[in-house]
Amino acid sequence: MDIIPAEAKHLPAIQQIYAWHVLHGTGSFESEPPTEAEMAGRLKKIQQAGLIWLVAVEGVDVKGYCYLMPYRPRFAYRFTLENAVYVDPTFQQRGAGRALLDRAIAWATEHGYRQLIANVGDSENRGSLGLHQAAGFSVMGTLHAVGFKHGRWLDTVLMQRPLGENSETLPAINSAPSS
Repeated sequence: MDIIPAEAKHLPAIQQIYAWHVLHGTGSFESEPPTEAEMAGRLKKIQQAGLIWLVAVEGVDVKGYCYLMPYRPRFAYRFTLENAVYVDPTFQQRGAGRALLDRAIAWATEHGYRQLIANVGDSENRGSLGLHQAAGFSVMGTLHAVGFKHGRWLDTVLMQRPLGENSETLPAINSAPSS
C-alpha cells in the first residue's frame, strides 16, 4: 500500500468510498452523497489552501483517503487543522487509516502547524476513536445528540493532538505555517 497525494484520477474511488459512509455509516453527518463533481471541488479547495489530500492505494485501487482542512476560518486559528479519514469498508482493519493519518500528522508538523483536531461522528464509532487515540489524539469532549441520522441521535466526539512545538514557543508575529 502506498500513500500518495490525491489527483483527479482518484476522484471516482474517493466519491464511492465517501458515498458508502454517507449512506451506511455515521462518521459523516451528510445524508446525500456528494457527486464526483462536488468531491472534485472539495479536493481543489484543499489543494488551493496549500493543504494535503492523501490517498492509500494498493496497486491502482484507492483504499482510503485523508485530508487536512483549516479548523476554523478566523486568523487566530491559522496554526490548527482538522482531519478527515475515510477507508473503503472492505479494506478496514488493514492499517490504511493509520498510514494515512500518520502521513498527514507528519506533514502538518513539518509545515509548522501546532494542533490537529478530529471531530469524530458518532460516539460509538470505535474504529475512528481507536484510530485517533492510537495516533496520539486525546478526547476533549462529547457533544451529545447534535445529529440525527439512521433513525437515531448521534454525538460527536472532539479529539485533539498537539503537533511539533505545540504551545511551547510562540510563532513569528502574524506568521502562518508554510504550505
